[in-house]
Amino acid sequence: MPHNSFNTLQEFKIGKKTGQYYSLPELGKALGVAVERLPVSIRIVLEAVLRNVDGKKVTEEHVRELAAWKPTAARENEIPFIVARVVLQDFTGVPLLADLAAMRNVAQAMGKNPKTIEPLVPVDLVVDHSVMIDYFGSQKALDLNMKLEFQRNQERYQFMKWGMQAFDTFGVVPPGFGIVHQVNLEYLARGVHKKENVYYPDSLVGTDSHTTMINGIGVVGWGVGGIEAEAGMLGQPVYFLTPDVVGVELKGKLREGVTATDLVLTITEMLRKEKVVGKFVEFCGEGTATLSLPDRATIGNMAPEYGATMGFFPVDDRTIEYFKGTGRTAEEIAAFEAYFRAQNMYGVANAADIDFTKLVTLDLSTVAPSLAGPKRPQDRIEIGNVKTNFADLFSKPVAENGFSQAPEKLGQVFKTSTGADIQNGDVLIAAITSCTNTSNPSVLLAAGLVAKKAVEAGLTVKKHIKTSLAPGSRVVTEYLQKAGLLPYLEKLGFDVAAYGCTTCIGNAGDLTPEINEAISQNELICAAVLSGNRNFEARIHPNIKANFLASPPLVVAYAIAGTITRDLMTEPVGRGKNGDVYLGDIWPTSEEVNALLKFALDPKVFKENYAQVKDNPGKLWEKVKGVSGQVYNWPDSTYIAEPPFFEDFGMEPKTMPQVRNARALGLFGDSITTDHISPAGSIKDSSPAGKWLSANGVLKADFNSYGSRRGNHEIMMRGTFANVRIKNLLIPAKADGSRVEGGDTLFQPTGELMSIYDAAMKYVAEGTATVVFGGEEYGTGSSRDWAAKGTQLLGVKAVIARSFERIHRSNLVGMGVLPLQFKAGESVQTHGITGQETYDIIGLEDGIKPQQDVTLVVRANDGTEKRIQVLLRIDTPIEVDYYQHGGILPFVLRQLLAAA
Repeated sequence: MPHNSFNTLQEFKIGKKTGQYYSLPELGKALGVAVERLPVSIRIVLEAVLRNVDGKKVTEEHVRELAAWKPTAARENEIPFIVARVVLQDFTGVPLLADLAAMRNVAQAMGKNPKTIEPLVPVDLVVDHSVMIDYFGSQKALDLNMKLEFQRNQERYQFMKWGMQAFDTFGVVPPGFGIVHQVNLEYLARGVHKKENVYYPDSLVGTDSHTTMINGIGVVGWGVGGIEAEAGMLGQPVYFLTPDVVGVELKGKLREGVTATDLVLTITEMLRKEKVVGKFVEFCGEGTATLSLPDRATIGNMAPEYGATMGFFPVDDRTIEYFKGTGRTAEEIAAFEAYFRAQNMYGVANAADIDFTKLVTLDLSTVAPSLAGPKRPQDRIEIGNVKTNFADLFSKPVAENGFSQAPEKLGQVFKTSTGADIQNGDVLIAAITSCTNTSNPSVLLAAGLVAKKAVEAGLTVKKHIKTSLAPGSRVVTEYLQKAGLLPYLEKLGFDVAAYGCTTCIGNAGDLTPEINEAISQNELICAAVLSGNRNFEARIHPNIKANFLASPPLVVAYAIAGTITRDLMTEPVGRGKNGDVYLGDIWPTSEEVNALLKFALDPKVFKENYAQVKDNPGKLWEKVKGVSGQVYNWPDSTYIAEPPFFEDFGMEPKTMPQVRNARALGLFGDSITTDHISPAGSIKDSSPAGKWLSANGVLKADFNSYGSRRGNHEIMMRGTFANVRIKNLLIPAKADGSRVEGGDTLFQPTGELMSIYDAAMKYVAEGTATVVFGGEEYGTGSSRDWAAKGTQLLGVKAVIARSFERIHRSNLVGMGVLPLQFKAGESVQTHGITGQETYDIIGLEDGIKPQQDVTLVVRANDGTEKRIQVLLRIDTPIEVDYYQHGGILPFVLRQLLAAA
């Protein structure tokens, strides 16, 4: 362990044993700082900085700066945060593994030991994003979907098996165990770690934005792109600006019939309005102390949707109860509690006891049953307003978030080719899915009780509605069976179809051809209702335009209703054997739910389930055979290809080219998500990626999803900006004022219409740099690493936007792409930028300083020039280094090879 001059290494008791720890109370005394007034989340980061002082990456000055954190100070200092571990999901984990493998190729080529490239902290990859809901509504669905998953992803899984034997600290949780965040919560998280008898808190970064679910058990951690995660794995601190910390004081308690999902949708809406992007959020107050651990995890999970870096809950009795209930050992639980008590960080604080940047308060009794949608997770609608809200948006113009349809179409009935009736507003996908809710027994048991009461009342779900249940872990199935509720869910079509992240990431599978045809021919606005956290355009299914987030019991209710054009507060859910049945007739009481919670936390079940990760991972996984050796041999594959990021690599960084006479590849509006930039979901045969697969002998039936092919840059760069719902404002509006959708652009100066990929390759071939323009919140969402990698591979040198989402901005820098931000009140529109000009970026020639002003020169075709001051969003000194090295990966690789 590193040493420092603060003399804070102390002993603490764990029962009859003793351990050592870096004492924050002692640090406070040494520095004359009231450490106990700091937010708990800041204290945990402070401990990591203190413990890792080495005089180089982490200095004593870093400790002093963070210990002196003030609630409203200017945020100019960066924190070097060394995490205890890294968690990956497979969509982002596979390209990360490919980068590590490519680094080993470079090391070997330069005469160095390939083992120089080795994760320095434990890394766990959970395979949860690869299963698709091809089969549903049958007890065979789970088995059939898993067999298809292994068939489609054989090459990827072979690559993971190579990684398991090549890297000492790299482990894999095979397919079929659950969603990464729930597995992390129930199994991977240890509470505290120990090295040479020094104890320290669990902390991590993960390659999924919803890594923040772990904040529910007092773990500091958040989602980063694969690019940053690699650096963290290889010994580089995770650098971030000292954050503001917004305290959220919860008071009172939830009313009867209100779920944790309703609470999290309310918090998401509230904190979006508070503009907490880039900030820590920390929960406090008596209402927080009463929340169950799964409820806390549900709230932590949605931090990306409310925009915060974290949604943090301190460790208290509820946390310890959860650790006991999920089968952790008595020894590690004792160490966990003793450590946090010794650090004076045990228990949920009162709001007055902590100095927050700002305090917001929510009375839990004001929370009402809600959905969110139809396009964004922060757009909450109380259940009684869903019908009128949809009717209103149905005919509103797209510019006002509407669907621009003739009002009279709302009630019309259309026939599919097989004779089924289908209307606007019909629910076609009803999915109990996603990490947000499937870790929470209260809402899953509530869904089972709704199903039981509905079946007993004689209610059914129409056969053409695609229903699915994808639990976050196998433990869920166990307690639903023990509670006697699974048979009722199955009777309504909610059979277990997968253990993994499905509908929420575009893995819902396709609808039937006749339904797709009816939607397309009649331009229908149909709906998906899912218990997920993401409902961005085209994410769930390219043909379903209205997507609503809801609690699992509401998913069941809307599946039965079959439409969102029915007000479930005043109209019947459906007609049963004895007449109309209303939502109140089938909604469970909290007493009914609580009576079944005893089935959900059984330590023996958790221990037996997770013992199988190593002892009995399943026959399908055991059959997968990977190559051996320390260096990967890159066999021909349309799934895995050696990434091009280290071509012509040398120990000295190349000079970054100046941006002159660049052209605009795209000009986009507000809320462009990373799904728009680097889409998840299915690959169309007419897209550049689909054409490349066809040319390489892949049948359309075997295309699989973009996510599953993230290990091949040829696919991903062709998929960049290829989303079917993206609107490139370079292309003129239609006669009715609406915008053309899809990943096309106008190649300048000829004005020829072509795909963004084809235009980018033409620009690259002629040596023309390109830029992209965006609006507010550019880069929200997930799929993040390839959103930046794809942008770089298309030859884009700068993205100029009104504001950036936190992770995407840092990933652009990490790939050597300049993020530039318009000054307040300025935009493409205010400056009259059309996208047909040429552009220079002036001001970086004599060195780069964080957050300096640079000049964007806009040159029209007639030669007139406009000079615009924009802010360089390279925010910290380390990011300057990353950019000058051509990105974070070349920077880290040079460091490792220089030390070898």
